[in-house]
Amino acid sequence: MKFLGTSWSIDIPKTSSFVKVTALALFSLALLILFTRYSTTYFFLPFSSDAAVSVNASSSAVVVPSPSPPPPPNIILTPPSPSPVVETTGLLDEDGIMTDNFTVGDSSDLRLPEDFGNSSYLRGASERERVGGGARARLSVESYKVCDQRMVNYVPCLDRTSAIAKMSSSEKGEKNERHCTAEGKGLNCLVPRPKGYRRPILWPRSRDEVWFDNIPHMRLVEYKAGQNLISVKKDKFVFPSDGLQFIHGADKYLDQISAMVPDIAFGYNTRVALDIGCGVASFGAFLMQRNVTTLSIATKDIHENQIQFALERGVPAMVAVFATHRMLFPTQAFDLIHCSRCKVNFTCDDGILLLEVDRLLRAGGYFVWAAQPVFKHEEILQEQWKEIEDLASSICWKLVKKEGYIAIWQKPMNNSCYHSRDNAVHPPLCESNDDPDDVWYVGLKACITQLPSNGYGANVSKWPARLHQPPDRLQSIKHDASLSRKELFHAESKYWNEIIDSYVRVFLWKEYNLRNVMDMRAGFGGFAAALHDLQIDCWVINVVPVNGFNTLPILYDRGLIGVMHDWCEPFDTYPRTYDLLHASGLFSIEKNRKKCNMSTIMLEMDRMLRPGGHVYIRDTVHVINELDEIATAMGWMNVQNDVGEGPNTSWRILRSEKHF
Repeated sequence: MKFLGTSWSIDIPKTSSFVKVTALALFSLALLILFTRYSTTYFFLPFSSDAAVSVNASSSAVVVPSPSPPPPPNIILTPPSPSPVVETTGLLDEDGIMTDNFTVGDSSDLRLPEDFGNSSYLRGASERERVGGGARARLSVESYKVCDQRMVNYVPCLDRTSAIAKMSSSEKGEKNERHCTAEGKGLNCLVPRPKGYRRPILWPRSRDEVWFDNIPHMRLVEYKAGQNLISVKKDKFVFPSDGLQFIHGADKYLDQISAMVPDIAFGYNTRVALDIGCGVASFGAFLMQRNVTTLSIATKDIHENQIQFALERGVPAMVAVFATHRMLFPTQAFDLIHCSRCKVNFTCDDGILLLEVDRLLRAGGYFVWAAQPVFKHEEILQEQWKEIEDLASSICWKLVKKEGYIAIWQKPMNNSCYHSRDNAVHPPLCESNDDPDDVWYVGLKACITQLPSNGYGANVSKWPARLHQPPDRLQSIKHDASLSRKELFHAESKYWNEIIDSYVRVFLWKEYNLRNVMDMRAGFGGFAAALHDLQIDCWVINVVPVNGFNTLPILYDRGLIGVMHDWCEPFDTYPRTYDLLHASGLFSIEKNRKKCNMSTIMLEMDRMLRPGGHVYIRDTVHVINELDEIATAMGWMNVQNDVGEGPNTSWRILRSEKHF
């Protein structure tokens, strides 16, 4: 063969050998290109199936390396399957099948981000519709309207006036318990904010004052008039540290408790506390500076907004009531349980409410009771003191100290006292088949929860070492890992530490001024531990979904707080109470569960999220795309990012901000 315009020629061999060699070389080159493109490995954890974050090249050149800890024995490294070739464009239904069955909104529907606050425009929610007797998914245009202004403080399962009105009795507090709507009849609108709502005052200043317009309700102020618990000063509510609850101030009150029982050692032996009937949560607010995380609980009753005030102050709190069901916390959760003027009748119904306190109290933990029967000598009050003293003695509590208006008992470290009692003594021990960590809609039981014979739960490390030391109860919880739980525990902690570190550096989390944070699928608590280690000044409520492994005992043994919940039902908190909601792998699980639509959960998230608050969701690409549409329909501002392994993984991050 000769090339024109040259004075030389090249003869190309036409032998079969040359053809074979050429074909082999081209094939090898193709394999090399494919291998280079798709040879990333993935680190899979039982609580999250992705790695760090990669900012898409279309928006930024920043790429954060993904964590690469050595996998424990039960963690599988799996290569990704190649991305399918896109032959056409369109929308995927929930089964990953291309579909043209969708409705496109008018061009007039489009809005710029600054218009997201306009409640009349909300579009793009993904829902199910009934087609030909069967259910299938489609993308439809939804208009989530703002709810009636009267729902500004709506707590769905606690504001069911029609259901409560049908109840014949409430002498045990049943009317203050959860009464959720039937499936498919939940919240379908966006809960409004109060007029004049402002960005919350930042911690620690918020401990002492909050904006009046954010919680414009005077009922608690009027009810507590003269107690110096809460007052109004110009455009703010203020919370004095002294008052009828703490006569000489909260700090002096805590000093007195420490002096009465030095072994309590706040921030060392005592890390996690429960405050029953907390008022506006000043007990928990002042324990924060002593490295104690206190979960403050109160009922939603005539006082209305106690927990809302607590959360606005930046103190861990949730609506809960001692009535007929177990609290949504595990056995041996709290190092100390506190009740000051909490008006709970602990001795009624064979002491069933004090027995619930006993279930929640860690072996060797302390119950602090500040009430009139401790120090007043009226006959009726002395009878009440005798009743609780006898009941406490019958469940083997030791009265350690009684001073002024405070009495402190200690729970035993083991079962020896229980087993030495006469068989006829009441209350009895619970049956051996009773699971004390089974709490979701489980009724109270008038029996003593026995302690594990191996001492699990009693022998936790001191704070802060306990945060990273695998607790003994790691071996006793139900879990599919049998031999490698400690390795799994450490791997999850390292995994989330590296991810949150990348969030702090790339997404500037320290500029968010986070305070109230929720992890909606907490696992072993690695996310919350990472926030602590990286010195983000916030607290985290760790939620353990009812359809997963119950890791609540591990969370509390680590010195964290958490609660059991079913995300197809509303959470027991007021609107606008969280700065950040985090969910990793939650929506894939709930989608496969098929109990509720994803929009049900997203609307609840919007209710809980403060204006200007943030949402971080890590899930499969298909789920993230669907959530993006729902989030847009709710007026959130959204950005999708690749995880650390790049755009060809099966997971992605959805970052959203609720428009202020």
